[in-house]
Amino acid sequence: MKDDAVYRMPFSKIYPLLVAKVVRKGRTKEEADAVIRWLTGYSQAELDALAESDAAYGAFFENAPAMNPKRLAVKGSICGVRVEEIQEPLMRDIRILDKLIDELAKGRPMEKVLRE
Repeated sequence: MKDDAVYRMPFSKIYPLLVAKVVRKGRTKEEADAVIRWLTGYSQAELDALAESDAAYGAFFENAPAMNPKRLAVKGSICGVRVEEIQEPLMRDIRILDKLIDELAKGRPMEKVLRE
């Protein structure tokens, strides 16, 4: 699965889509950034730099400073696939971010999205 096209996509192309999804639903870029930082451990400055770089989406996750261990509590379906059943760790982390952004866009309170 390491050759999946999603791993090679530039983070700079995916990031605006993640932000746009939550903004369309009345949430903010800052909230989307907080979710991404919570999941990956990147600082805001690092996230901003990566959003402008040509770093691959797979590398964005592989090089994350500190993946949050609470991410494994994320359950549910995204794109018809149960997050907790995904065996490949990198794809699971990608789908976890999708799920968190989806929850944020659907109006779930931030403390619940971040599993606090």
